[in-house]
Amino acid sequence: MTDVSTVTGQPPLKRAIGPKLLLFFVVGDILGTGIYALTGSVAGVIGGALWIPFLLAFIVAFITAFSYLELVGKYPRAAGAALYTHKAFGINFLTFMVTFTVMSSGITSAASAAKAFGDTYLKQFIVLPTWAVAAVFILGLALINFRGVGESVKANVVLTCIELSGLLLIIGVGLYAVARGQGEPSRLIEINTGTQPAFFAITAATSLAFFAMVGFEDSVNMAEECHDPVRIFPKAMLWGMTAAATIYVAVAILSSMLVPTADLAAAKSDALFRVLQVGAPGFPLAVFAVIGLFAVVNSALINMLMASRLLYGMSNERIIPTIFGRVHEGRRTPWVAIVFTSVIAIILVASADISLLGGTTALLLLAVFTIVNIAVLVLRKDKVEHDHFKAPKWTPWVGIVLCGYLVTPFAGVPWDRYLIAIILLGVGVVLWVINYFVVGKVNVDPAKLSSAEPE
Repeated sequence: MTDVSTVTGQPPLKRAIGPKLLLFFVVGDILGTGIYALTGSVAGVIGGALWIPFLLAFIVAFITAFSYLELVGKYPRAAGAALYTHKAFGINFLTFMVTFTVMSSGITSAASAAKAFGDTYLKQFIVLPTWAVAAVFILGLALINFRGVGESVKANVVLTCIELSGLLLIIGVGLYAVARGQGEPSRLIEINTGTQPAFFAITAATSLAFFAMVGFEDSVNMAEECHDPVRIFPKAMLWGMTAAATIYVAVAILSSMLVPTADLAAAKSDALFRVLQVGAPGFPLAVFAVIGLFAVVNSALINMLMASRLLYGMSNERIIPTIFGRVHEGRRTPWVAIVFTSVIAIILVASADISLLGGTTALLLLAVFTIVNIAVLVLRKDKVEHDHFKAPKWTPWVGIVLCGYLVTPFAGVPWDRYLIAIILLGVGVVLWVINYFVVGKVNVDPAKLSSAEPE
């Protein structure tokens, strides 16, 4: 395997992630802001059958995960979707835009977490300006990120256990309440179509719920910091996704049974508080608020880890300026990329609605997933010397259809999500023009990119 340090002059990233830490990374990234903050918003779109969008979102994500596993097995390096896009198509502009899109999705996801941190969970104790909370929130994440990936993923284990305990608490309370005769099972098949057919209500809700299933793709950006990534990724990713989806569907079913749909929709990001109030009236909500704080911290931490490693990886491939590949000698972390993504996150954590930020994140990633599913088909002609995971022949094709459809207006995606996505991508175009004309055109031959044989 080509040593990155010999190519860039920078020390390599530290390999500190084994199979257990990777599993927790996947589970911790999927669990968190999505289910903690968007349950009410999904209920407002579809009605009582809010478990259906979460299940469908899992199916779409699971199918796409096979493409990611084949590609990370062939090319176990940082940069993920951007690297795969460049190897498949060799178009610098497309690679740059995929890089910027994935980075933007991480930042909008972190912004969602910052919003939930201040406006949903911290407000149970104290009310502070969202911008101030968000700035301190992101700076704290940057310090953990800079400290080192080993420390970051170990912090993720602790935070994942805490956020998992919150969802298990909801499930436990829900099962206890249902066993005592509470709840209305008939709500589970109620679909609030409004003025649109049921099919479009389901697809619109699935597009929003997809935000709750994203995160598994972040892990491929950590490949250079994993021990034996070709071997450990398939089990960690697939089992992690299955565990998270099972918990999500259980929470959605019990929430719908216990709380009337109108109440869930009105509560929005406070929906799980309403479930606790109905299922366990005497339970101290402050305890769940503390759990929620840790959950959104974990979600944001992993997204910021992903964004910084993505910039680092593509800098090493000469797609973006090499300054983003600078690694701190002592901590061996990509400090320039960490600073840059943290500053952008602080700027973009505006007072947008959580469902809008989450929906935009899902929209951006669905577009990227469509490209990744195409890339895996293109790259099947590119053979590598080592054995690796191979996706079933049919999964990329189904992934292209499903992800491609959910990103279109035909799926019922609100136009305001497209507006934010277009603005973000417009910024990306401007940065690409600056990189092209000011920094200089970078000619990269995809055939000469590192073969990334496993260590």
